[in-house]
Amino acid sequence: MTKLGDWIEPHAHGIYVPAADVWIDPSRPSPRALVTHGHADHARGGHGAVWATPATLAIMGVRYGPQAGTAVAYGEQLVFGDVGVRFVPAGHVLGSAQIVLTHRGETVIVSGDYKRRADPTCAPFEPVKCDVFITEATFGLPVFRHPDTPGEIAKLLAALHANPERCVLVGAYALGKAQRVIRELRDAGHQDPIYIHGAMQKLCDLYVAHGVDLGELRPATVANKAEMAGHIIVAPPSALQDRWSRRLPDPITAMASGWMRVRQRAVQRGVELPLILSDHADWDELTDTLTEIAPKEVWVTHGREEALVHWCMTRQIKARALALSGYEDEDD
Repeated sequence: MTKLGDWIEPHAHGIYVPAADVWIDPSRPSPRALVTHGHADHARGGHGAVWATPATLAIMGVRYGPQAGTAVAYGEQLVFGDVGVRFVPAGHVLGSAQIVLTHRGETVIVSGDYKRRADPTCAPFEPVKCDVFITEATFGLPVFRHPDTPGEIAKLLAALHANPERCVLVGAYALGKAQRVIRELRDAGHQDPIYIHGAMQKLCDLYVAHGVDLGELRPATVANKAEMAGHIIVAPPSALQDRWSRRLPDPITAMASGWMRVRQRAVQRGVELPLILSDHADWDELTDTLTEIAPKEVWVTHGREEALVHWCMTRQIKARALALSGYEDEDD
């Protein structure tokens, strides 16, 4: 007797679909790879052939050089062997996708990383009914309930306006989070120049090229201390305590991450202004998504697997944790 989804093979380094002879988000170079999004824990270089959204391929090009890639538009139907493949938005970062697989009358969705709340820098998550939903659980504990985004942006602007002689240095992941923070600031009415670390430039340029208006950005590297007083500087989290930050005008150190819900993490990073802003689903978004799409089975790839598996089982949804490794971003 066949089991649901037994044509999908989870391995420690990715998910393999034998009937299509293709890997999904493999963590090692593979002959054929479907890639959900451009973060380094899902998109690796060196594959023989890659299928991904146009934006994800562009991101991989910035990070790894030209790819042997085929661009796949959202909703476009592909066939690999006798497996149907379709990419639909995941709402995680620019170009992020869920991969919808159909075979033997079953539908399996590999969701990659996703979130459900509004994000002006990427297409919103598209719920699709399925038999098996393969989900992350980065914030898969009931304690993780992210606050509204406008409130966190208001905290950032309040700190800036209360300290005009200082600057606010925001640590934000270079792909997705940095651009989202900048765009959210613009939507909140902040139209002043925003200074960025050099590591942000190429990815910010890419977002602009894909239609995301980030307003006036200036390189922090060439600005003097007095010029940056009263302004916001966005940099990778690793730069917050780096020698690079010493040239800034008495920075208020902030960090935009879902992990800022955990006070000890903020203290460990020396963060004065924690901003709870995540590109991953929180506990309610995870459970609401499973309720909405009503899969017969849930497979959990990474994160706090046990709590989400338990939640499923108490609602008569078959669930299991997969032993995948290397698929979690500590700085989100």
